[in-house]
Amino acid sequence: VKSSEPDSAAREVLRRHGLENYFIHSLGHGVGLEIHERPRLAQGIEDTLVEGMVVTVEPGIYIHNRFGIRLENLVVVRKSKAEVLNRLPLIISV
Repeated sequence: VKSSEPDSAAREVLRRHGLENYFIHSLGHGVGLEIHERPRLAQGIEDTLVEGMVVTVEPGIYIHNRFGIRLENLVVVRKSKAEVLNRLPLIISV
């Protein structure tokens, strides 16, 4: 899987909810020896996601002069799917 594919999938979900104009950065990045490293989950980036890599998935919505929110999950790339490492539910209360 190319690292741009998860970014594209996230953008499609946000588009269906009318939020695509508020997603103004990439979806995530690799985590290992550094907190921000390759692969980058972003449009136009063709890194290959390999089994065992740990990446962040952190879609964010930023509405100018109102608010912004970004929820981050750590994910391990597995052979047939991704494994989310976070154990707490992502619940937003307003």
